[in-house]
Amino acid sequence: MGSSERLRSSLMVYRNLLKEVEKHIGKEEHKVHFTDFIREEFRKKSNLECPKDPSFIQRRINLAQNYAYLLNSVHHHKDLLFSYNIAVDRSDEMTKVLGKSAASVGLRLPDVYQS
Repeated sequence: MGSSERLRSSLMVYRNLLKEVEKHIGKEEHKVHFTDFIREEFRKKSNLECPKDPSFIQRRINLAQNYAYLLNSVHHHKDLLFSYNIAVDRSDEMTKVLGKSAASVGLRLPDVYQS
């Protein structure tokens, strides 16, 4: 694998990992340290921080791919648990589904006031 192919591959992994973290963990201010850590790890330049050994770099890229896959799989699993109604509170999920259903025909759910 040439250096340009490796660079392109690592860029794709970087983008995918950031997308998955923002999608599944969130972009809120108190969660920004996740994306900051990823950006720092991918931008390391010095020999002490990131050796020039291609196998080391490939292992780091594989680790990033696996983490993105893990995030996606965990949230897919959670969605499956919600859909099968396995010992989880579905009230928030049902509110979203009902809201989407009502919006699809041009209606809006009334606000429910809690006392």
